[in-house]
Amino acid sequence: MNSITKTAQQNAELLQKDQQFVWHPYSSLSDPIPAYEVVSASGVYLKLADGRELIDGMSSWWCTIHGYNHPVLNQAAKDQIDRVSHVMFGGITHAPAVELCEKLVAITPSGLDKVFLSDSGSVAVEVAIKMAFQYWISQGQTQKSQLLTLRSGYHGDTFAAMSVCDPKTGMHHMFDQVVNKHHFAPAPQTGVYEEWNEEDIAEFTEIISTRSDQLAAVILEPIVQGAGGMRFYSPHYLKRVRELCDQHNVLLIADEIATGFGRSGKLFACEWAGISPDILCLGKAITGGYMTLAATLCSEEVSRGICEGEAGCFMHGPTFMGNPLACAVANASIDLLLSSDWQANIQRIETLLSAQMEVFSALDSVDEIRVLGAIGVIQMKEPVNLAEIQKKFVAEGIWVRPFGKLVYVMPPYIISDRELTTLLRGIYKVLA
Repeated sequence: MNSITKTAQQNAELLQKDQQFVWHPYSSLSDPIPAYEVVSASGVYLKLADGRELIDGMSSWWCTIHGYNHPVLNQAAKDQIDRVSHVMFGGITHAPAVELCEKLVAITPSGLDKVFLSDSGSVAVEVAIKMAFQYWISQGQTQKSQLLTLRSGYHGDTFAAMSVCDPKTGMHHMFDQVVNKHHFAPAPQTGVYEEWNEEDIAEFTEIISTRSDQLAAVILEPIVQGAGGMRFYSPHYLKRVRELCDQHNVLLIADEIATGFGRSGKLFACEWAGISPDILCLGKAITGGYMTLAATLCSEEVSRGICEGEAGCFMHGPTFMGNPLACAVANASIDLLLSSDWQANIQRIETLLSAQMEVFSALDSVDEIRVLGAIGVIQMKEPVNLAEIQKKFVAEGIWVRPFGKLVYVMPPYIISDRELTTLLRGIYKVLA
């Protein structure tokens, strides 16, 4: 048996075991979609076991903003693992975590002065919601136990996070009878650059004004609604939400897990409206895709309100909170981003996406094209067949992972014009 035949056989055996033992996200074990074995990755390329290389248009679900196998991030991980890879955060601290928290306070919108670290975006949302509830419990206002959010939103897969995902069209609608019930306002309709229409927020205004005594917080994704529909909306809407929260004594939680660290063209999407939330959730790109890590920031008022209450502390403590290895890589990733001309780079990507995606509008199967920052969205008229379309994308040498009617790209920021052109031409060929 020659080496090529042996490698092919090993790959086939691994994929067979994968289907036998491994449950992938959003996949069926009774009718599994074939997976592709990645053996290495560098820059924007994923190398498959059969030798093919794919341009990654997804940044591994939006987190590998610097691409793969980056020497600076590699070195940060190597240096830290020789010191300490993990230590409990209860009663112990360390330099990577302190440096990261200080850095996050410095670069996020003003007034967010305290940082709670966790290990995933969904947990960051759980922490934010728990912070809001415990804040009002500590104030003796236990009736403020509900949330207001937007339709077409997505905030994660854990139970509190699921409860504020779109209850009808979201991925978690079948859990409608078991998650807590909250209030949903219509998804914003005014686009990022469109003239503001106050009617767009009329129903939101009515809910918050009539239910303010019950509402602990508003939670939303600023400017970009991600996995709930890949929708972009007016900064003025976000500005009005901040005003209404202040007017009616309701906290504002901004979920920037998808938009944080430059994806929308601003370092944080709240900057589009010039507002600061009371609580901010970060994740995904925080480590450049190297380690799982998330953060929930809050204001001094929120932290003090919680800690001066009955419990005397915030009632949450993840085992891997403040993991030194993850914090060290996060510090390196943030420094790498801020030391570059990232704004010009995102503008470059946006300009190329806008120019090259115009041709998609002429396809009969395409309903709408949307672009903002390093996000390009092709909304189809009908849902795609994931298994079939994935196979065709791989045959074109690209990695794109659609869902529902949405075929979209969120490429690594290091992608070149040539690579992005190849990615988009491959998508066009498949869709055409």
